[in-house]
Amino acid sequence: MPLPVTPRLIVFDLDGTLIDSRIDLCNSVNATLAYLGKPELPEAVISSYIGDGASILVRRAIGDPEGDTHDEQYVTKALTFFLDYYRIHKLDYTYVYPGVLASLEAIHANHPGILMAVLTNKPVNPSRDICTYFGLSRFFFQNYGGNSFHTKKPDPHGLQILIAEASAIAGITITPAETVMIGDTDTDILTARSCGAHSIGCTFGLKPHSLVDAPPDHLAHTPTDWLQILGIHSSPTPQIL
Repeated sequence: MPLPVTPRLIVFDLDGTLIDSRIDLCNSVNATLAYLGKPELPEAVISSYIGDGASILVRRAIGDPEGDTHDEQYVTKALTFFLDYYRIHKLDYTYVYPGVLASLEAIHANHPGILMAVLTNKPVNPSRDICTYFGLSRFFFQNYGGNSFHTKKPDPHGLQILIAEASAIAGITITPAETVMIGDTDTDILTARSCGAHSIGCTFGLKPHSLVDAPPDHLAHTPTDWLQILGIHSSPTPQIL
């Protein structure tokens, strides 16, 4: 069932929503573990750690999720290696999900007044580099990462900033009720919920099981489903002369 109104702002998560970065993230984590002299972890295990930012991903991988096992110097060493390795290898196997580009094109063509942005917990520089590489950046007026603010998702601060910036660009007040957050994890859904925005959960992403704990307003099984939920045609409507 589509949204009751056409949104004025759509905010996308990155990993597991626009791109499948699973292999590159897992390879970077296992390279970090090898560097530390630790055994590698299965891809499924590492994938379950993704979504809350690089620092928490690394902490979980080294067995220190709460920060009470290793000293901070050790964690910093691990995180620095991970970020350096991922910076080089972030595009080895990562790809844009089929249907993403076509869906973004359809939103832009049919409703050019809708503003779109990215809000991810991935560090901002690789997020922007990846979007630029795949030609996604042209659709977004902003791309914020996990180190763009003093907090990360599910804290609503980043989403609230995007709503304020979109309002300034549009020259009108955009409300949370006119905003949609699209993501593949409970983190994204909780971000939308705490802000009063609509949410679309992507079951094709990296952590669809987490959506059970925080049910979204709508479920998308493919990126093309976004269009139906948003009430947008998949191709531009021909103009009658």
